[in-house]
Amino acid sequence: MAMQVQPAVSAPSAPLARISRVFPWVVFALTFGLLLSDYMSRQVLSAVFPFLKDEWGLTDTQLGSLTSIVALTVGVLAVPLSLVGDRWGRVRAIVVMAVVWSLATLGCAVAAGYGHLLLSRLMIGVGEAAYGSVGLAVVLAVFSARKRASLTGAFMAAGSFGSVLGVALGGVLATQFGWRWAFAVMGIFGLVLAALYGVVITERRLAAHRLDDAPGTGPALSAGQRRAKLTTLFSTPAVVFAYLGGGLQLFITGSMFAWLPSYFNRAHGMETDKAAKVAALFILIMGVGMIVCGMVTDRVGRGRPISKWTTAIVFAAVTLVFLGAAFAVKPGGAQLLLLAVGCFFAAGTTGPTGAMVARLTHESIRATAFGTLTFFNNVLGLAAGPIVTGILADRFGLQTAMKYVPLVAVVAIVLLFLGRRAYPASIRRLEPAATGEVPA
Repeated sequence: MAMQVQPAVSAPSAPLARISRVFPWVVFALTFGLLLSDYMSRQVLSAVFPFLKDEWGLTDTQLGSLTSIVALTVGVLAVPLSLVGDRWGRVRAIVVMAVVWSLATLGCAVAAGYGHLLLSRLMIGVGEAAYGSVGLAVVLAVFSARKRASLTGAFMAAGSFGSVLGVALGGVLATQFGWRWAFAVMGIFGLVLAALYGVVITERRLAAHRLDDAPGTGPALSAGQRRAKLTTLFSTPAVVFAYLGGGLQLFITGSMFAWLPSYFNRAHGMETDKAAKVAALFILIMGVGMIVCGMVTDRVGRGRPISKWTTAIVFAAVTLVFLGAAFAVKPGGAQLLLLAVGCFFAAGTTGPTGAMVARLTHESIRATAFGTLTFFNNVLGLAAGPIVTGILADRFGLQTAMKYVPLVAVVAIVLLFLGRRAYPASIRRLEPAATGEVPA
């Protein structure tokens, strides 16, 4: 009997193992691809700033508002729509969101004026509001907790890569065919990816490959409790400092995304398409930095998890020094080198702060937790950066305005330092010492 039972058990286990190894990376690739589309739709606007300024006579404040309205809408709606994703179904929510932002991008292509374009940009924000949080929750659910900082950094780097494609491709399309075609191409690309995602990834497949948090890697639920309470999103000082510190650091990233093409156009005298391509290169450097910084964080924090806070503080400090120096010197080769180093670390805190939020919240509400992080990332960072820089540019000029941008890292460093100090006590509050588990 034993000889007959053994083959029956072992035969199907091999293909199942292969599926288990491959499917998570399929999930990552497609979810990453949609985040590319998300930021292509969001950041293509930066490439057409000069065209809109010439054609419609817009001020820098108005141009900044067209960028900030997306991030502000994302920030306001991130938490409620992430909660909907947790309750309604994450895959279903992702497909609907992608369709909405893609159709809204097509709406930008036919806008008749500033008001119409602002409304279309607002609807892009509605579609994108919970995508980063729900998408990241989907990715982390099918991978080991040991890879959280790396995966968070790599996934969020799609924002930089999407911005690169949006700015570079948008600049070329706008120059060759007109700025409206830049929006149209981005919208069509998003719709195609949304359809592919709905076909390949389902809730059932995700459930079959989900990896629950290992003991000691996340807050525990009480007996009979299926979903963590929403109050746990703010239940420890450390997670609050992670939200605030990570969000403020992205003020710098948001400003760079929106204004680098115009900065190179005005300060370096580059043509619009060349300025877009050069800016795209620096945004690409940001994306690579996010991935590398996430990997470094996981490696450094493997034996001592609190070190993940230390890496975030170091990344923010390096950003402050190099970007501060870059915008203090005259445009030229030395400035470009300083900018490259500063950009590499500018968004490096994304992986560490994302890993800390995952560590300090339960998987059952993780999309909502990342939605909360998205709220702070956008309201304090990606929304505030472009509009505040635009206001300063109208008053003092863009070159002077960019000198103030890196100073925000000072406040981010202070908040991250406070988070590091609060982390041990926050862990003890979540995981009583009696459990004997090592924090991860």
